[in-house]
Formats: sequence, C-alpha cells, structure tokens
Amino acid sequence: MYTIHGALGSPYSMKMRALMRYRRITHVWQHGGHVQQLAAEKVKVPVIPVIEYPDGSFHNDSTPVLYDLEKRHKERRVVPPDPAQAFIAHLLEDFADEWLTKAMFGYRWLEEVDQIQMSRWLTFDAMKGGGLEQSQDMAEHIRGRQVGRMAIVGCTQENFPLIEATTRAVLKALEDHVVNEHWLFGGRPSLAEISIYGQLSQLGVDPTAQTMMRADFPYALRWLLHVEDASGVEGEWGEPSAPLKPVVRQLLSEVGRVYVPFLLANAIAADAGQKTFRIEVDGMPYEQGTFKYQLKCLADLRERYIALPDEARQQIDPVLDAAGCRELFQ
Repeated sequence: MYTIHGALGSPYSMKMRALMRYRRITHVWQHGGHVQQLAAEKVKVPVIPVIEYPDGSFHNDSTPVLYDLEKRHKERRVVPPDPAQAFIAHLLEDFADEWLTKAMFGYRWLEEVDQIQMSRWLTFDAMKGGGLEQSQDMAEHIRGRQVGRMAIVGCTQENFPLIEATTRAVLKALEDHVVNEHWLFGGRPSLAEISIYGQLSQLGVDPTAQTMMRADFPYALRWLLHVEDASGVEGEWGEPSAPLKPVVRQLLSEVGRVYVPFLLANAIAADAGQKTFRIEVDGMPYEQGTFKYQLKCLADLRERYIALPDEARQQIDPVLDAAGCRELFQ
C-alpha cells in the first residue's frame, strides 16, 4: 500500500491524491504537522508530497512519481498510448506544474484577506488541535515566511497581471469545455487534467480566487470536484487521428504565449550567468530570479520531443507552430 504524506493546501499533494483515486491504486492519505519533518528526513529535496511506497522507500517530485506509477500499474493509466497525444498532455502538465502554480501563490499570498485566512487554515490543518491562540500565533509565522518568498517564485504585484491573465484564459477555456465534456483526450482523464486540477484546486478554496471563480467560471470550479475523485470514471482514449479538441488548442496557445518565452528567457539568463530575467507579454511585464528547476523542465521537454516517432512529430508540429510552442524545440 502507498501512503501520500501531503497537505490539503499543497497543489501537488492534491494532484497525487486525485491521480491515485482515479487509478484506483490502494493508498492512505496522511496530512498534518509530521509531513515537513518527513520531507526533511526522507527525500533529497524537502518538498511535499512525500510518497511512501509499499517497499518502505520514499519519493517526491510529482511528475517522476506519476511516470513511475505508470510503469508499476497497468490499469487506468493517465498517459495516452498515442505518442502525439502523450507529448501534448505532458506539455500541458508541465505548464500547469511550473506556471499555473504561480497563480496559487499569487492569489494566496498577495492580498491580506487571503494571507490571513489561508495561513490560519494551513496551520489548522497541520496542528489538528492545540488551541486557537497557539494556532494563530503559528499562522503569523507561516504568513511571514510565505509572503517573504513571493519574489523568489515570481509572484509580485508587478508580475501578477500577467499571471492572472493567463489563469483567466485557462479558466475560460475550461469553462467553455466542461459544460459539454469533461476530459481533454477522450473519455478519461490524462496527466494534463490531473495536474491542472492540482493547481486550480487551491484557487477553488482561497477567498479571492474562489470568489472570482464562482462569479466568472462556475462550471470550471465545480469540475474540480469531479477531477478530485474520478475513481468512478470509465472511458476510452480518443482516436489518435481525431482533431485535437478546441480546449487543448486554447490551452496550448497559453503555453506558447507565456510559458515558452518564460522558459527560454530563463535558459538564456542561466547560460549568461545572470541572476534574473525579464519578459513582457501583451504589454505585461514579468521578472524573477533564474531558476535551475525550469532548466531541467526545458531539457526534459526537448528530450521527449526528440524521442517522438517521426510520424508523431509530423502530426504535432503544425499544432505547436499554430500555438507558438515550436520555438521550444528548434
């Protein structure tokens, strides 16, 4: 049996829980104050969730774990069998994990109303008792620490207009899609929807973001609960020869509009030894420190593209061109 050591306020924890629920992989969900200590002791990079395997080993970094589970468990896989669909689903998963997560940070920690409620709720989740006064004292500590990290992850007031514009574009694409059908690559969820859910699950809870979603994207908000536990979903993958759904093309357009220049600018800055980089999209600026993990993401995307069969590359190249994503692989 697997154990997910995570947190309700962690988008990657919710991603992995939704993944295991859909795949019907037997697991236990453990959340609380022990999780951060476990991460510090059991895994190389102390981030959550920490997945405890049946053999007693511990793993984190949600994407490698997701792919490892694909190898270990054959039923109800989330990577489409068609190489072209699998590549696009992975690109969307990467976009969600590495860019949409900025929306979670921004909505949660930029405004006082969100800082107060979420720091208190996160402390409540971790402590599970101990009294209100002690809990709220700890919440102030968490609040200060998280607000102080905002510039590191690029979630500043100056950057947030672009982050919010991207988030609203993603939500609009989902809102238009989910009233007709739930999934992106057929009648079952892929790693793309699972990862998008992980990030948006937090927006569906935090005060400012939830208010926005209720007002403007109510069905996308409700859809999150469908993805949260899709264990009852039975469906097939879409035909490889079928055209991509409009929602997929719309999401890819956001990847090309924002995530591609973000990844490339980060890589150029790293090669030049620069500590920060800056992009501008539709007149909206974005600036942050150079990040090593995004270099790893870019290298992985390029390796996956190179490994595609020729037929699959020929199939997706026009799609990537149209979305502005091809530059990543040239």
